[in-house]
Amino acid sequence: MRLSDFDFELPDGAIAQHPARPRDSARLLHVTQDRLTDLIVRDLPGLLSPGDILVSNDTRVIPAQLAATRRGARVGITLDRPLADGTWQALAKNARRLQPGDDLCFEGADLTATVVERRADGSVALQFDREGEAFVRALDQAGALALPPYITRPDGPRPEDAEDYQTVFANPAGAVAAPTAGLHFTPALLAALDARGVHRATVTLHVGVGTFLPVRVEDVSEHRMHAERGVVSAEAAAAINQARAAGGRVVAVGTTSLRLLESAADAAGRVHAFAGDTAIFITPGYRFRAVDRLMTNFHLPRSTLFMLVAAFSGLETMRAAYAHAIADGYRFFSYGDACLLEPSS
Repeated sequence: MRLSDFDFELPDGAIAQHPARPRDSARLLHVTQDRLTDLIVRDLPGLLSPGDILVSNDTRVIPAQLAATRRGARVGITLDRPLADGTWQALAKNARRLQPGDDLCFEGADLTATVVERRADGSVALQFDREGEAFVRALDQAGALALPPYITRPDGPRPEDAEDYQTVFANPAGAVAAPTAGLHFTPALLAALDARGVHRATVTLHVGVGTFLPVRVEDVSEHRMHAERGVVSAEAAAAINQARAAGGRVVAVGTTSLRLLESAADAAGRVHAFAGDTAIFITPGYRFRAVDRLMTNFHLPRSTLFMLVAAFSGLETMRAAYAHAIADGYRFFSYGDACLLEPSS
């Protein structure tokens, strides 16, 4: 398929600059193969059935933009993702100045890191001087949120962004960008889902800066996805498999949850415990194994995420859904509204 197949015109005014308040008052477009229904997120429990299982991404967004000094020279660092060996992959401005063995001192906190490797793509691997909660506390002092470029903040993130850009599920720290479908949930909505008899499980996919990178090739098959680190616990896998075996549907909250579940599933659709990197790239023609419904936000034109939703519900169905959303004033992207997608046949 061609990149142009996934293009559409989006007015600048459709890009949300702040979330709905309260979160579950955001609009929700229910997309089936023959109908588009305008609802709000608070209506979600009525669209699900007792025995369904809602699977959300519980990653916590970190303040990933940092300023460092090396031998008196200032270096901008944006953390990308944690690596299996305990180091962090990061993007660096003026990366050519950095060499393996260089020490970086970060402004705003007593935090240092050593450059372990400099890669040809301009990224570096950093070994910080602390980990766990001590590392998270240092980032809170030294870092700033790496908000998406389409959220206009000329003076940097606002104080309210620290809460707005974090989901109610947030637990293990490690994401650079929020799993934005999860931003719509509130304790009241979760209570309503519980009362409906909908089961819940969480998985972890640490969203990296690659989620913002554009597709630069016209032949979509030539695109290579960025890797992201994910974990599906044995307990979560068992709950998902049990719900599905009993006739419940697996409802992924966001494309990140879906991509991780599909990475952890076998050919029969059974989800297994998983810990590692995934770079799964889902385009039309992909046969979904583990996910039966998808709740997600409205995505960028020509993006891998629009390709994913086109694979899930059909390209023409999603073109029609997005055209309806634009015409009816839905709000797009990270702080925008949501849709609940039924799969194509």
